[in-house]
Amino acid sequence: MTDINQVIEQMPVEVYERLRSAAELGKWEDGTVLSDAQRESTLQVVMLYQARKLDQTEHFTIAANGKINELSKAELKKQFRGESIAEFKVQEL
Repeated sequence: MTDINQVIEQMPVEVYERLRSAAELGKWEDGTVLSDAQRESTLQVVMLYQARKLDQTEHFTIAANGKINELSKAELKKQFRGESIAEFKVQEL
């Protein structure tokens, strides 16, 4: 059997994205539901890939050190400062 480190190192981005989607939705692209064991394994592979191959700093992502990035409330506010979600005119309300 191939070593998990080799699997992660050789994994194309497209495969990672499919695994991430399956872990998030709980089903494969064809609609087949993942078993609990499949979902757990898929999530572990996704987290390992994120830690090893992606340089992520967003809230609740896996950092290179394998720990979850947790931003403080102040950091999150600073990230979203100045960005409007939606704008309405008074007569539209």
